[in-house]
Parts: sequence; structure tokens; C-alpha cells
Amino acid sequence: MSSLRKGIEKVEVGLKWDPSPVGSPHHDLDLVAAAYTRDNPRAAPAYVVHFDSRSPDGTIILNRDSRTGQGFGFDEVMTLELERLAPQYARVVVGVAIQQNEQPSGRAKTFWHVKSTAVRIRTGYTDLSQHDFSAVAAHSATTIAEFTRDADGEWSFHEVVRGFDGDLTAFTAAMGTL
Repeated sequence: MSSLRKGIEKVEVGLKWDPSPVGSPHHDLDLVAAAYTRDNPRAAPAYVVHFDSRSPDGTIILNRDSRTGQGFGFDEVMTLELERLAPQYARVVVGVAIQQNEQPSGRAKTFWHVKSTAVRIRTGYTDLSQHDFSAVAAHSATTIAEFTRDADGEWSFHEVVRGFDGDLTAFTAAMGTL
């Protein structure tokens, strides 16, 4: 946070999980961010940032991407530089989706199947939110945060944990309405 303004300026979202057991398909969780315009804050997103992408202006970047959950600390990290977003953007929704690799059972993988999940949302050294996905364990995707810009241009954080079932394409289309 800035000492001159009270709004949130830059946010880091970290996601971690344990790798799948040996011999089973990898768990691949993905951070997803969708930006919405002031004119249509609950319509289709103006753009979506997820694996192998970044926002057109470089204000939302996936700094670290993991396909297995192996490693120490947070496996995926996304940075949102909200203070640099163009004035036309008034809302950003962040979520997590599980890639649906081939499942032997044919059923979708849910958060219940992935061990030791955790998400942390912070600005500077201040944690805005920390939790696991136990509240949405039966789902394959979830929103985790919403950032909104007020009339003065200041951004605020709202923890929004809502489960969703469906593939990544359906989830990104529905994120803003969840």
C-alpha cells in the first residue's frame, strides 16, 4: 500500500499444492485472472490471463507456472499491478482451475483429489487472504478474489470463494458472473 493513497496498487497471488502420487496423472492447477471494463463489469471479460499468457499491457503476469506442484513454496505466482491498469478497467477476478488430464475413472478431478492446497493473496508484506480449498473441495475450479476500482480510481479487495464445475474455457467465461 502507498502512504499517499489507501487503495491497493500491486498484488501477488501464490498457489501451492502437493504433487500427485507416483504413477498417477499429474495435478496441474492454474491461476487465472480476468479483467472487466467499467462499461461491462459483469459481462464477458475484456481479456483473460492464464498459463503461457499475460495481459496485453503487461500489468497482469504469471511469474511462475507449475504443471506438477513439485518444488518448495508457492508453485504458481501471479502479479497484478492494479495501479497501472488503464482507467477503462474497473474489475479483475482471480480464480484457480484444475487442468483435467486423462482421468482413469472418467470423472473430473476436484480440489478434494489434490493434497495440501493453499492460496495466498498479498500486497507487499501484508496478507489479504490465505486459505486452502476445503470450502470448494467438490469443485474443479473456483474464484478466489475480486478487485474493484471505485470512482476515485482506488482498488479494493474482496475475497470471493465460489466453486465451479466445468473446463477452463467455461470457467473463464463464467468467472465474472459467479
